[in-house]
Formats: sequence, structure tokens, C-alpha cells
Amino acid sequence: MNKAFTREEITEDDEEFSSAPALPAHAPNYMTPAGFARLKAELDYLNGDERPALVATVSWAAGNGDRSENGDYIYGKKRLREIDRRIRFLVKRLDKAVVVNPVERRDDSERIYFGATVDIVNGDGEERTVTIVGVDEFDPARGHISWVSPMATALLRSRVGDTVILRTPAGIEEITVADVRYIDVVDAPRV
Repeated sequence: MNKAFTREEITEDDEEFSSAPALPAHAPNYMTPAGFARLKAELDYLNGDERPALVATVSWAAGNGDRSENGDYIYGKKRLREIDRRIRFLVKRLDKAVVVNPVERRDDSERIYFGATVDIVNGDGEERTVTIVGVDEFDPARGHISWVSPMATALLRSRVGDTVILRTPAGIEEITVADVRYIDVVDAPRV
């Protein structure tokens, strides 16, 4: 049968398209304002710029005749499917988004909640600063950890001076909360 008459299977599980982990079942998608803005900007770019330009290219390539050896058409259709999958993923994530501004918690800065920037000290006396952000915003190189990560789960609801148990593949580690603050989280664009 000719490829033109076959239908490719499109799965609803678009989570695989993203580097972000899946959300816990029935949990909202907590995000900082910067993370929400980054995902919204990506969605707007895909819908407003990249997808229409690609549709025009595919349309032009389809008019050139034989599609079986037409690289512009074949690549364009493949890229169009990738863009559509990413758009579906972004729409789902943004629909579940609950935007939490950490700056609004400045008055309640004794406990650790979503959006907190926390200074921690491990058992060896090494200090580290982490910020608890949404699953779509995590960036270990910048110290941004997802609120569903083991470290964030251990830290949530603790206070300055508390020692919490962190269970890692390497074993159990005790970490002490040295400081908690709620500041504006700046989200660097991902490449």
C-alpha cells in the first residue's frame, strides 16, 4: 500500500517528548511565573512562527510532484509532527499549571515551601544553595530542583535549623537547613 494512504499512530503520551519528568498523578503543575512565561513563549513561537513557516514549506514541496524522494516534503512532515507533539505537550502542561510566585511568601519565610531558595549543609560541612521549582523548570547546574525530587520532598515543610534525612541511591544523608528565603526566580531560556 502506498505510504500516502497509511496513517501513522499518534500517541497521547507526549511526556516522552520533553526532558521534564511526568507529574505525579492528580497533582497540579506548580510553576514559578518565569517558568510559566518561558513555556508560554515557546508555545506562542511554535504556533505563531515556526509551524506556519513549515506548513508553507511543506505545501510548496508537495506541489513539486513526486513526494517519495522530496527531501523538503519528507523532512517537513516529520518536523511538523514533532512540533505538533510539542504543542500538545505544552498545552497540557500549561492547562494544569498553578503559578506560585515565591516573592509573595516573603512574610512566611520560616518554613520551606514551593519556590523557596534554601541554603543547606551536608554531613561533611559542604554548603549548597537550591531553589525548589516546577518539574518543567529544574536545572541542576543552576541549583534549581523539582518540587517532586527526593531532596525537595525531604526539605518541604522543614524550618531553619532542622536536619532532614535525604535518601539517595548512594545511601542515607543528613542535611541541615541553614537559611530559607523567597526571592524572584529567574528562569534562563533553554536551548
